Amino acid sequence: MANNWQEDELLLTLHLYCRTPFGKLHQTNPEIIKLAQIIGRTPSAVAMKACNFASLDPALAQKGLAGASKADRALWNAFMTNATEVADKAETLYETRVLPTEPTTTEKPLAFPTGPTETTREVKVRRVQRFFRQTVLESYNNRCAISGLAIPELLVASHIIPWAENESRRADPTNGIALNALYDKAFDRHLISFDEDFRLVLSERIKARAKEEMVKEYFLKVEGKVLEMPYRLLPDSEALKNHHKSTLTLNV
Repeated sequence: MANNWQEDELLLTLHLYCRTPFGKLHQTNPEIIKLAQIIGRTPSAVAMKACNFASLDPALAQKGLAGASKADRALWNAFMTNATEVADKAETLYETRVLPTEPTTTEKPLAFPTGPTETTREVKVRRVQRFFRQTVLESYNNRCAISGLAIPELLVASHIIPWAENESRRADPTNGIALNALYDKAFDRHLISFDEDFRLVLSERIKARAKEEMVKEYFLKVEGKVLEMPYRLLPDSEALKNHHKSTLTLNV
């Protein structure tokens, strides 16, 4: 009888897929070897399973393998439906089984309610934020999708649908864009948006300051520039459309 993959093995492999460049999904990758040893699989089996997930990603469908199992598809669909829940499970397994001493990186710290469950909530937020940041930035090759800036300390995994508006999509990488800190803030405040052709659109509030040198340098020069797409996990075009509509409404 086939040695079926268990849920925790699939979650850890999906986690690995999300944080590993596609070109490194092979059996000689030290990270794949390490995970294989932990879950009791061969490196080639882990690499193949990761490539199965790639075959389910529309952006990589032609590059991934065609052997995704029913369980692979079920997990991928769950990931696309409620990424926050799946990401939290995957990050928890990663922390406890792969790298329990990994330092955490919290992006955009939030204010948490006081009370007995405060610590639990904070830990979950850190897990979800870390997963989202790592996955989004890796998908964009750790470069700003507007400027091309590749300094990690200045990059943000920016949410298209704001964190507070949809809990299930907080960790959804298709709800994210890699932007530098300036453009992240501008996007979050609806000072910039992207049209149906993914071209950068400036708000009227930005255009009203067109004579200012800093505005000319950092905004007018990139107006109309097409968003640099990630090599996997493409941004949600419907979410971008809604963000653009909201930007137009706020700038009437």
